[in-house]
Amino acid sequence: MKPVLLLVDLQNDFLDAPGLEPERSEVVRQAARLLCGARARGLTVVHALTAVEPGGADRMPHWKAAGTWKCVRGTRGHEPPPELAPAGREEVVSKTFFSAFSAAGLDAALSRAGADTLLIAGVHLHGCVRATVLDAYQRGLEVWIAEDAVASDDPLHAAVTRRYLEGRAARFASVEEMLARLGGHDPGIHVHRSPRDTTQVLFSIPIGGTAEAAAVGAAAREAAEAWRRTPAAERASRLARLADRLESEAADLGRRLAVDVGKPISLGEQEARRGAALVRNAARLRFEDAPGGSGSTYRRVPLGVVAAVTPWNNPVAIPWGKIAPALVLGNTVVWKPSPAATGLAQRTLEFARDAGVPDGVLALLTGDHRTAAALMSDPRIDAVSLTGSSTAGWAAQEICARRRIPFQAELGGNNAAIVWEGADVAQAAALVARGAFAFAGQRCTANRRAVVQGALFDRFLDRLAAEAAALVWGDPLDRATDVGPLVSVEARERVSEAVERAAPAAERILTPHDAAGDASSLCASGAYYPPTIVVGPAHESPIVQEETFGPILVVERADRFDEAMHLVNGVRHGLVAALFSGPGPWSEEFDRTAQAGILKWNSSTADADASAPFGGWKASGLGPPEHGPGDMEFYGRLQAVYGEK
Repeated sequence: MKPVLLLVDLQNDFLDAPGLEPERSEVVRQAARLLCGARARGLTVVHALTAVEPGGADRMPHWKAAGTWKCVRGTRGHEPPPELAPAGREEVVSKTFFSAFSAAGLDAALSRAGADTLLIAGVHLHGCVRATVLDAYQRGLEVWIAEDAVASDDPLHAAVTRRYLEGRAARFASVEEMLARLGGHDPGIHVHRSPRDTTQVLFSIPIGGTAEAAAVGAAAREAAEAWRRTPAAERASRLARLADRLESEAADLGRRLAVDVGKPISLGEQEARRGAALVRNAARLRFEDAPGGSGSTYRRVPLGVVAAVTPWNNPVAIPWGKIAPALVLGNTVVWKPSPAATGLAQRTLEFARDAGVPDGVLALLTGDHRTAAALMSDPRIDAVSLTGSSTAGWAAQEICARRRIPFQAELGGNNAAIVWEGADVAQAAALVARGAFAFAGQRCTANRRAVVQGALFDRFLDRLAAEAAALVWGDPLDRATDVGPLVSVEARERVSEAVERAAPAAERILTPHDAAGDASSLCASGAYYPPTIVVGPAHESPIVQEETFGPILVVERADRFDEAMHLVNGVRHGLVAALFSGPGPWSEEFDRTAQAGILKWNSSTADADASAPFGGWKASGLGPPEHGPGDMEFYGRLQAVYGEK
């Protein structure tokens, strides 16, 4: 293999586009990793840049029609970010239209390098990257696309494009996988390392593909009719036994959570008990016929085979909050856990087997996001419930829409708490600190932002720093620990770089914990990052607008309550919003205008009741909420019946 790295349109005007997903800083970060790796290995690197002359006569026709000016030579918009700037003798080719092959000199550069393989990063996946890939395919080149170093301002179109290209002209892989391949390593096995000690390998799992997805899908389909005919009370009884087992094994599961994903052991035990509560609540569910109009009734019937695609951060509660209602209501389930959560999934699956849930009724499929895509695409899957990232949501939404099957998704939160007049500032600071930093902020409900009334700002910030410092940061196996490591070194690097990018424009950065002594040794061996408070960044900055999923809290100031609500609602997510205040008109305004699926009063945004609906608005969710009435709505479809048997 003679690979060449081709960077397509990684220029400021494209990277600054509204709605770019992943957002600019993450694309640049991953593309820079790939670029550094390629340079270290002596690969040829080519930068393909769109270039418009100042007069604009060479603009694409649709740009002219829309009055669009981008990538004009001599402007900042034409340039790549410093991290991606050409270096040494790397070639730069200029293009006007979509494909990089429309640039004079690209074919010659590839010929000189003797290239038979292209590694591609860039924007936009649905446009210029797509056109470049198809032209490379026509030339007989093998193409690899860095899936985490390409972006689009039309993410659903990008998801369609990925499916189209992956079946024809290109293969997608993460930057980490690409670098592994360049180093001669086999990426077909996922290796999970300890968050506490990243030199220690905990386990390895195979990456399932289309064949494996088809096999478990077929088994679930075969088991579906017998499970549906099993009396509802018997199904519920088996799940009730599982709930008892989860509760009795809380101590063991808490330890496993600490070891596998770095969740402090006390929080892990709480999660096991929450998982038991979710299963118990599900065991009470029943489908019942209801009268319709004259001569009709209606009922809900099981969907069939449900794919449950679940994350690593709550690997007991979230999966069983999906699986239990699906099973109780007569569906069979194929479970695809996050790779890091596979050990815990296998353990709790043993509990389900012991409780009487048969093999085909609940099957486990190991692998990564490509495994999940293969599963969701399998014709035996009748519905999908997913918890994951925004990118995962777009991919799943495209698959389910194409197949016209029900889809439910929980896609994270960028949650804010307002601290306003009449609030108990000490209590608010304590609750927000714990909500932001416990489990290193790796919860979808974590308190990521605080919007504070100007008159309370300094007092709240001082108390917040003190409360954060009082949280114990350390080994998750220590029962006193509140804040453990992040799940991986990659997660820590992502969070660290987000703070570094935010620092120059923020009023200040506070790190209440002293990073010396024991803490520094923790950071040297594990994926630890200290709880960090980012004060007063621009509201439009990525640290405010994006979910960091780490121990980071952004604090913003507002002088009027309508301004505070604008800040709370002014992000694309809408999972949880909270208000700390005393009596006053702002309570009514918050209640009326907060754009979130969950509202809280005088409480952190973190945590949720096992019996209440759980679902986000805007970019935080799709489909019915999980739990409560949402389970009945999602896991059964309505059917009208006329006449009598």
